[in-house]
Amino acid sequence: MTKSLVEMAADIVQAQGSSKSMTLEELQNALKETFSTLHTLQAMETGEEAQNAEGSKPAIAPEKSILKNKIICLECGEDFKSLSFKHLETHGLTRREYRIKYGFSLRQPLCAKAITEKRKKAGKMRGIPDALKKSIAARKKASAIKKKPVTRKTTNTGKK
Repeated sequence: MTKSLVEMAADIVQAQGSSKSMTLEELQNALKETFSTLHTLQAMETGEEAQNAEGSKPAIAPEKSILKNKIICLECGEDFKSLSFKHLETHGLTRREYRIKYGFSLRQPLCAKAITEKRKKAGKMRGIPDALKKSIAARKKASAIKKKPVTRKTTNTGKK
């Protein structure tokens, strides 16, 4: 007698729940993720297309995928500290394409909020914002000098 995917997912989550304490919400999420994974594996095994094909919406809202200590990949649902180029490449995406696909700003860091905060503090300690302001001011000054029209004075040398 073969088990259905729901029964297998329930058995897996039940085993996980017996080894550690989980809230009701965590159990529900674990059950959904386990079922989804089993369904994807079954589809791959039989050669069918997976349910999370191109065009379907992700299981979690994009704005909720970036958390304090982790970021959830909207393609596969895995947790990471930072979405690396290599990981996104496994989904056939670049960082830019991932941001556009899920509606993130192109300047949005694809890492946990705690990492972003550490990077900001480290940059401020090194004086990067002040150096950037000086550099921008210098560029504006240089471009303003280049844009000024050059006027030539004609001098009378007295020759006829």
